[in-house]
Amino acid sequence: MRLSRIFMALTVGLAVAAVPTAAGAAQPQPPVYAPTPASLTVTPTTIRLGETFTLRGEGFAAGTVTINVTITGNPNAAPAGSVRRSDGSAVAMTAVAYQQPQSAPTTFTVTANDDGEFTTTYRPTRTGRHVFTAVQGTEEDSATGIVLPARPDRPGRPGGNLPVTGDSIGMPLKLGGGLAGAGAVLVLLSLAGRRRGRFGIGSR
Repeated sequence: MRLSRIFMALTVGLAVAAVPTAAGAAQPQPPVYAPTPASLTVTPTTIRLGETFTLRGEGFAAGTVTINVTITGNPNAAPAGSVRRSDGSAVAMTAVAYQQPQSAPTTFTVTANDDGEFTTTYRPTRTGRHVFTAVQGTEEDSATGIVLPARPDRPGRPGGNLPVTGDSIGMPLKLGGGLAGAGAVLVLLSLAGRRRGRFGIGSR
Protein backbone atom coordinates (compact mmCIF):
# COMPACT_ATOMS: atom_id res chain seq x y z
CA MET A 1 0.00 0.00 0.00
CA ARG A 2 2.83 2.35 0.90
CA LEU A 3 4.66 1.43 -2.33
CA SER A 4 1.67 2.30 -4.48
CA ARG A 5 1.42 5.67 -2.81
CA ILE A 6 5.07 6.35 -3.60
CA PHE A 7 4.55 5.50 -7.29
CA MET A 8 1.47 7.72 -7.43
CA ALA A 9 3.35 10.65 -5.89
CA LEU A 10 6.20 10.25 -8.42
CA THR A 11 3.72 10.13 -11.30
CA VAL A 12 1.96 13.31 -10.16
CA GLY A 13 5.29 15.09 -9.69
CA LEU A 14 6.50 14.19 -13.16
CA ALA A 15 3.20 15.36 -14.67
CA VAL A 16 3.42 18.72 -12.88
CA ALA A 17 7.05 19.21 -14.00
CA ALA A 18 6.17 18.48 -17.61
CA VAL A 19 3.36 21.06 -17.79
CA PRO A 20 5.61 24.20 -18.06
CA THR A 21 7.79 22.49 -20.67
CA ALA A 22 4.79 21.63 -22.80
CA ALA A 23 3.35 25.12 -22.39
CA GLY A 24 6.66 26.68 -23.47
CA ALA A 25 6.87 24.42 -26.48
CA ALA A 26 3.36 25.39 -27.52
CA GLN A 27 4.12 29.14 -27.61
CA PRO A 28 4.61 30.52 -31.14
CA GLN A 29 8.16 31.55 -31.99
CA PRO A 30 8.86 34.87 -33.80
CA PRO A 31 9.57 34.39 -37.53
CA VAL A 32 13.16 34.66 -38.70
CA TYR A 33 13.53 37.11 -41.61
CA ALA A 34 16.48 37.03 -43.99
CA PRO A 35 18.24 40.42 -44.18
CA THR A 36 17.35 42.51 -47.24
CA PRO A 37 20.34 42.63 -49.62
CA ALA A 38 21.74 46.05 -50.40
CA SER A 39 20.51 47.46 -53.70
CA LEU A 40 21.06 50.62 -55.77
CA THR A 41 18.82 51.99 -58.53
CA VAL A 42 19.31 54.86 -60.99
CA THR A 43 16.39 56.77 -62.56
CA PRO A 44 15.97 57.59 -65.31
CA THR A 45 18.41 55.18 -66.92
CA THR A 46 19.06 57.51 -69.89
CA ILE A 47 19.34 61.31 -69.76
CA ARG A 48 20.68 64.23 -71.81
CA LEU A 49 23.77 66.16 -70.77
CA GLY A 50 22.64 68.86 -68.35
CA GLU A 51 19.94 66.67 -66.77
CA THR A 52 20.13 64.78 -63.45
CA PHE A 53 20.16 61.16 -62.26
CA THR A 54 18.38 60.13 -59.05
CA LEU A 55 20.15 57.42 -57.02
CA ARG A 56 18.18 55.35 -54.48
CA GLY A 57 19.66 52.78 -52.12
CA GLU A 58 18.13 50.35 -49.63
CA GLY A 59 19.21 47.39 -47.54
CA PHE A 60 22.24 49.19 -46.10
CA ALA A 61 23.03 49.82 -42.45
CA ALA A 62 22.36 53.26 -41.03
CA GLY A 63 25.37 55.46 -41.66
CA THR A 64 27.79 56.41 -44.43
CA VAL A 65 27.66 54.80 -47.88
CA THR A 66 30.36 55.50 -50.50
CA ILE A 67 29.34 55.96 -54.14
CA ASN A 68 31.98 55.33 -56.82
CA VAL A 69 31.34 56.45 -60.43
CA THR A 70 33.04 54.80 -63.42
CA ILE A 71 32.62 56.61 -66.75
CA THR A 72 33.34 55.15 -70.18
CA GLY A 73 32.99 56.95 -73.51
CA ASN A 74 34.65 60.10 -74.89
CA PRO A 75 33.40 63.61 -74.09
CA ASN A 76 31.18 65.14 -76.75
CA ALA A 77 33.23 66.90 -79.45
CA ALA A 78 32.68 68.77 -82.69
CA PRO A 79 33.05 66.39 -85.67
CA ALA A 80 36.10 66.62 -87.89
CA GLY A 81 35.68 67.49 -91.57
CA SER A 82 36.00 70.47 -93.87
CA VAL A 83 33.99 73.51 -94.87
CA ARG A 84 34.08 75.49 -98.12
CA ARG A 85 34.63 79.23 -98.19
CA SER A 86 32.75 81.64 -100.43
CA ASP A 87 35.70 81.72 -102.88
CA GLY A 88 35.54 77.94 -103.29
CA SER A 89 38.59 77.06 -101.17
CA ALA A 90 38.28 74.40 -98.48
CA VAL A 91 39.23 74.80 -94.82
CA ALA A 92 40.02 71.72 -92.74
CA MET A 93 38.29 71.29 -89.37
CA THR A 94 39.74 69.27 -86.51
CA ALA A 95 37.75 67.65 -83.71
CA VAL A 96 37.43 70.14 -80.86
CA ALA A 97 36.17 69.06 -77.43
CA TYR A 98 33.61 71.41 -75.96
CA GLN A 99 34.50 73.23 -72.79
CA GLN A 100 32.91 71.31 -69.95
CA PRO A 101 31.97 72.78 -66.56
CA GLN A 102 33.81 71.59 -63.47
CA SER A 103 33.85 67.80 -63.57
CA ALA A 104 31.29 65.96 -61.46
CA PRO A 105 32.88 63.89 -58.66
CA THR A 106 33.72 60.25 -59.29
CA THR A 107 33.61 59.41 -55.56
CA PHE A 108 31.26 60.84 -52.94
CA THR A 109 29.40 59.73 -49.81
CA VAL A 110 25.75 59.67 -48.73
CA THR A 111 24.08 58.86 -45.42
CA ALA A 112 21.61 56.00 -45.09
CA ASN A 113 18.76 56.52 -42.62
CA ASP A 114 17.75 54.16 -39.79
CA ASP A 115 15.96 51.96 -42.34
CA GLY A 116 19.14 51.66 -44.41
CA GLU A 117 17.76 53.82 -47.25
CA PHE A 118 19.05 56.93 -49.02
CA THR A 119 18.17 59.13 -52.00
CA THR A 120 20.54 61.53 -53.73
CA THR A 121 21.01 63.20 -57.12
CA TYR A 122 23.95 63.32 -59.53
CA ARG A 123 24.43 65.74 -62.44
CA PRO A 124 26.95 64.40 -64.99
CA THR A 125 29.29 66.78 -66.82
CA ARG A 126 30.21 64.50 -69.72
CA THR A 127 28.54 62.00 -72.00
CA GLY A 128 29.04 58.25 -71.78
CA ARG A 129 28.13 55.21 -69.72
CA HIS A 130 28.07 55.92 -65.96
CA VAL A 131 28.30 52.95 -63.58
CA PHE A 132 27.42 53.86 -59.97
CA THR A 133 28.62 51.48 -57.24
CA ALA A 134 27.39 51.87 -53.64
CA VAL A 135 29.76 50.36 -51.05
CA GLN A 136 29.35 49.94 -47.29
CA GLY A 137 31.59 47.36 -45.67
CA THR A 138 30.84 44.04 -47.33
CA GLU A 139 27.59 45.33 -48.85
CA GLU A 140 27.82 46.49 -52.47
CA ASP A 141 25.56 47.02 -55.47
CA SER A 142 25.83 48.79 -58.85
CA ALA A 143 23.50 50.50 -61.33
CA THR A 144 24.11 52.04 -64.76
CA GLY A 145 22.97 55.26 -66.44
CA ILE A 146 23.60 56.55 -69.98
CA VAL A 147 24.30 60.24 -70.70
CA LEU A 148 23.58 61.43 -74.25
CA PRO A 149 24.68 64.77 -75.79
CA ALA A 150 22.51 67.80 -75.08
CA ARG A 151 19.73 68.54 -77.55
CA PRO A 152 20.99 70.45 -80.62
CA ASP A 153 18.28 73.11 -80.21
CA ARG A 154 19.91 74.39 -77.02
CA PRO A 155 22.74 76.76 -78.03
CA GLY A 156 25.50 77.41 -75.56
CA ARG A 157 25.45 73.86 -74.25
CA PRO A 158 27.76 70.98 -75.14
CA GLY A 159 26.28 69.24 -78.16
CA GLY A 160 24.42 72.39 -79.24
CA ASN A 161 25.33 74.63 -82.17
CA LEU A 162 28.65 73.76 -83.80
CA PRO A 163 31.42 76.40 -83.80
CA VAL A 164 31.53 78.48 -86.98
CA THR A 165 34.73 78.12 -89.02
CA GLY A 166 35.55 79.87 -92.31
CA ASP A 167 34.26 82.99 -94.05
CA SER A 168 30.70 84.19 -93.73
CA ILE A 169 28.88 84.57 -97.07
CA GLY A 170 26.39 87.08 -95.68
CA MET A 171 28.57 90.14 -96.31
CA PRO A 172 29.55 89.19 -99.91
CA LEU A 173 25.90 88.63 -100.77
CA LYS A 174 24.91 92.00 -99.37
CA LEU A 175 27.78 93.75 -101.18
CA GLY A 176 26.96 92.03 -104.46
CA GLY A 177 23.32 93.02 -104.17
CA GLY A 178 24.26 96.65 -103.56
CA LEU A 179 26.58 96.75 -106.57
CA ALA A 180 23.94 95.19 -108.79
CA GLY A 181 21.41 97.81 -107.70
CA ALA A 182 23.85 100.66 -108.33
CA GLY A 183 24.65 99.27 -111.79
CA ALA A 184 20.97 99.13 -112.69
CA VAL A 185 20.54 102.77 -111.70
CA LEU A 186 23.52 103.83 -113.84
CA VAL A 187 22.14 101.95 -116.86
CA LEU A 188 18.77 103.63 -116.51
CA LEU A 189 20.38 107.07 -116.21
CA SER A 190 22.51 106.40 -119.30
CA LEU A 191 19.48 105.34 -121.35
CA ALA A 192 17.56 108.39 -120.21
CA GLY A 193 20.45 110.66 -121.25
CA ARG A 194 20.61 109.11 -124.71
CA ARG A 195 16.90 109.56 -125.25
CA ARG A 196 17.07 113.20 -124.25
CA GLY A 197 19.98 113.81 -126.64
CA ARG A 198 18.18 112.04 -129.48
CA PHE A 199 15.07 114.13 -129.28
CA GLY A 200 16.94 117.39 -128.69
CA ILE A 201 15.64 117.77 -125.20
CA GLY A 202 17.72 120.22 -123.24
CA SER A 203 19.83 121.35 -126.31
CA ARG A 204 19.89 124.83 -127.77
